[in-house]
Amino acid sequence: MKIKKYVADSMNDALMQVKKDLGSDAIILNSKQIKDKGVFGLFKKNRIEVIAALDPHPIQKKKQSTQQVETRQFKSPVVPKMTNDLDQQQVLQEIKQLRQLVASKTFQGNNPFTAPFDVLFQFLLEQGVSNEVAENMVLTIQGDVESTESEEQMLFSFEQFLKGKFEANLHNPSPSHKQVIQFVGPTGVGKTTTIAKVAAKTMLEEKKRVAFITTDTYRIAAIEQLKTYARILDVPLEVVYSREDYEKALDKFADYDHIFVDTAGRNYRELNYVQELKHLIQMADGNSITYLVLSLTAKGTDNAEIYHIFKNVGIHQLIFTKADETTTYGMLINLCFGQQAGVAYVSNGQNVPDDLVQVDANYLTELILSRYRHV
Repeated sequence: MKIKKYVADSMNDALMQVKKDLGSDAIILNSKQIKDKGVFGLFKKNRIEVIAALDPHPIQKKKQSTQQVETRQFKSPVVPKMTNDLDQQQVLQEIKQLRQLVASKTFQGNNPFTAPFDVLFQFLLEQGVSNEVAENMVLTIQGDVESTESEEQMLFSFEQFLKGKFEANLHNPSPSHKQVIQFVGPTGVGKTTTIAKVAAKTMLEEKKRVAFITTDTYRIAAIEQLKTYARILDVPLEVVYSREDYEKALDKFADYDHIFVDTAGRNYRELNYVQELKHLIQMADGNSITYLVLSLTAKGTDNAEIYHIFKNVGIHQLIFTKADETTTYGMLINLCFGQQAGVAYVSNGQNVPDDLVQVDANYLTELILSRYRHV
């Protein structure tokens, strides 16, 4: 059996080294987080150490008896070539004991996980899941799996856990016949394009009569963009500059099924803007839904701050954009599991209305699992 140690900047990089060096049949015995020595003890950097193993001569069954089988000598540790089920079970047991030994001797991380759960924990951290949420998830999954050495059982439990959590938080409000649908969020997240996608989807699939209102008078480009979409979709548009204008626009479109409102995308740290937005939303509160639009390419800490600020405004669901521009989806888990926020849509491109997915628990689960399987 060949055992090697790898040190890399991330778990993904380490696993790629293992696959390149030992192949896809290699097994992970242990992984842990370490720190570089740095310069004179300074500028230490967190890295990942992985210990992997490969049996260069996999066990194969042959017709001849065990007395006719020649044993081969391998590099330490020495593993004889076996020929029956009993021998295979013995080798598997030895591998399991070796894993446990390596884990107990070399694991120095700050979490209570053993392989393969530590690999899952590191994956969640690299996906941008907060340490607290990731630890709670893996502890729950580890408690559900009888054999802590079974990656197959762990993956099944992980999948069921994700589906259950997402289903619990997908409390999509049922759309009524008459509804004001408001979109809020910071600048640059693709809010106006998302409005066009949802509106087009509503018109094509539900045959609803739709109208647009924009309060985003701070950016001329935003008004022109929405006007372009309004012309393409052949829907009316009102540009409002005050609360009085907004009330008149709502009255004007009272006979329409859905009124889509594009709010101003300004600096969310400006308290006056947040208060104005809160008053605007409350004006249509009788029968309205408010979506917070966030970008999956933004920093996790920034999205968390944005969520907490807009939560006070009053939001019902989240829409995540730019899913096609990233492979990191930890923010979905942070907000859905950590904050019990619901997700309505995921946007994965610029095409209107095709690049928009009305999500369910299966879709969100597969989005996360696809990255884990890719590793």
